[in-house]
Order: sequence, then structure tokens, then C-alpha cells
Amino acid sequence: MLKGLSHSWWSALAVVLVAACGCSRASDQATAPALVVAFTWQLPPGLPVPRVPSDNPMTVAKIDLGRRLFYDTRLSGNGTFACASCHQQARAFTDGRAQAIGSTGASHARGAMTLTNVAYNASLGWADPSLRTLEAQMAVPMFNEHPIELGLKGHETEVVGRFAAQPDDRARFRAAFPDDPSPVTLPNIVKAIAAFERTLVSGDSPLDRYLYRDDKSAMSAPALRGMKAFFSDRLRCGECHGSFNLSGPVDFDNAVKAGELVFHNTGLYDVDGRGAYPAIDRGLFDLTQRKTDMGRFRAPTLRNIAVTAPYMHDGSVPTLEAAVVHYARGGKPSPFRSDRVRGFLMSADEKTDLVAFLESLTDQAFLANPAFAAPGAARPAQAKAALGRPNEHGVPGKP
Repeated sequence: MLKGLSHSWWSALAVVLVAACGCSRASDQATAPALVVAFTWQLPPGLPVPRVPSDNPMTVAKIDLGRRLFYDTRLSGNGTFACASCHQQARAFTDGRAQAIGSTGASHARGAMTLTNVAYNASLGWADPSLRTLEAQMAVPMFNEHPIELGLKGHETEVVGRFAAQPDDRARFRAAFPDDPSPVTLPNIVKAIAAFERTLVSGDSPLDRYLYRDDKSAMSAPALRGMKAFFSDRLRCGECHGSFNLSGPVDFDNAVKAGELVFHNTGLYDVDGRGAYPAIDRGLFDLTQRKTDMGRFRAPTLRNIAVTAPYMHDGSVPTLEAAVVHYARGGKPSPFRSDRVRGFLMSADEKTDLVAFLESLTDQAFLANPAFAAPGAARPAQAKAALGRPNEHGVPGKP
């Protein structure tokens, strides 16, 4: 069960940082051997080991650095925004907005995707099959200009300099990248954040406890009925949201074969009577220009779905109940709509049961895990209390 990183993990980190921080400014160029403590996965039952790129191995010091960078506003061009600005832990690393807002206040066409179990995604982002690793995906928020997200383009030297100028930061980079003579670099910033994000593993929901720990009291009767409906041939929800991650294709260490990428048109729009989506965001079509790709997006994980409203790529569906109604109706008829979105008949009680099942995918320990929080953040009890404050969509989480 993932309740947080182990005591030995934290002890190892303390040893690494004490040794690193003990170095003087004059020793920045030293080549003395550094203590490297490898990271040991402690995964919940039912979840495989994530795939890790060979050029970015997991270490305790690197994960700690990545966590700090994830929450650091110095990483944006204007110094006001962090990764965590759009990816808030109490909301399963989303932000509760229909469309994300960048560091300059520009609105995006899409909502911020959850980072729940992001290490298992076979591709990243809503509709880009070329983004296969967290390292590759990070270039989008860092350098995107239309609209600006973190706004690093043209500020790369300035941003790196903010960290290189601070002795504590230099020590953490040396600990994380001991073989690099000049470790404070943008590529190393990317690697450290990616390493931290791979640790964002969620596997302690009521469904997990019911399936993998034989806790028959973990799920309510309505949630169990909803689960049966979810995986039934009548609703077929599991065809798009399958596997241990309740998502589209997954990838992990020692996987026989990474899942073939699949993108779906869910019948959300038909603006011209011929199946077109709004020009501001037409999904995979905007990359390929193939008509058959109109409105196709990746199916995200449903883990922690109850705290990530509003839904769909553009946040146009406000609640879980509304999402269920959309799929029950089959969306808007369109020549591009997925053949998996056919609609189904459902009573009011069945809808309530299905929503209860979706709510059973919430992992409260994940939402309050101190290992994922900002350094010096509220203790778990305080973080859990913050979950009770809803945003404008009724979603609990920090304001």
C-alpha cells in the first residue's frame, strides 16, 4: 500500500543532502565521489513497476530535487508560476478549471490533465501521439507560446541562473546529478521533475482495497452495482477506460508490448452538421489534418475522477452526472464519432450507482500524501481538511 515514501527513503535523502550541502562554493567544481542512493519502488498491490528511461534513472536525491522544482515559481519566465499552479495535489494534480490559465494570464483551449499514475501513460497530453515520455512532454508547458504556459522561451539562461546562483540549489543539483560537472542545466531540471512525477502513484482507492486486498467492506452496494454496469456489455465503459489504470493504453517496465495508441471522438461537438469540432481545438486532426481524426482525444485515467471536474478536454461537462448523461445519449451523431460511443438506456437509480462507482476511484491517501506535497506544506491532517473546500464546480480541493 502506498502511504508515502518509506522512513529509509527519507533517511537516505537526509544523508545525501547533508553531504552535498556541506560543500563550499569553492568545491562546486570538485570531482569528489558523491553518494548516490537509488530509489526503491514501493507500489500498491495490482500496479506494475513504471518504465523509466535508461538515461534518467530514479534516485532519492533526483526525486527530491524534482519535487522542489515542481512547486518552484522560479521555473516560469516571469517567476510567478510553477508546475503546481495547474497541477494541485488536492485535485489529483488538476486545477479545477475548465481551461487552464498560463503564467501570463492567457487562457488555454484545454483543461489541465491529472497526473495521477502519469508514469503509466503510453502517450502524454490530450492528443499528441509523439509525446511518449514525461521528459518529452515537458517541453510543451515550458516553451509553448500559443498560449504561453510557463513561458520559458527566451528566458532559458535567466531561469537556469536563478538556481545556479543559490548554494542550496547547487548542492541539490550536484546530489541529483553527481556525474555532471555543471549539473544546473535545463535538461537536468526536466529530468528531475520527470523523476518526481513518476512517483505520483495512486492505488489506495476503495476499488483497489476491494479488488487487491480482499476488503469486501471497502465499496458500498451502489458502487458495486455501478462497477458491474461499468464493465457490462451494455455500457462497455471499460473498452476505453480499461486496465489497472482505468485509462487508454498503458506502458510499464517489462510490458510485453506497449499498448497501441488510441484516440477517441466522443461525439462532444458537431458545429457544422458534418461532425466538425470548434476550430480552437479539433484534437488529433490539428496534427494530422486527416478527416478521420476530427475530435479525437486520449482517454485519461478515471482514477480520482470525482475530484477533477469539469470534464472532457475543454471542461465543457461540469459534473460526473452530466458526463454519464452524455455517454448514455451517445453524444452528437457524427461520421467521426467513435463506434464505441453508441449510447445506452439507464434508469435514474443506475445512473446514481454508476456515479457511486466513479466516486469509489478516489484515493484520499494520494490526495494528501506528504511525499507529493510542496516542501514545508501542511501536514496530512490539514491537507485532508482542505479537501472539504469545493471550487466553483463543487470539486473539493485547495482554492
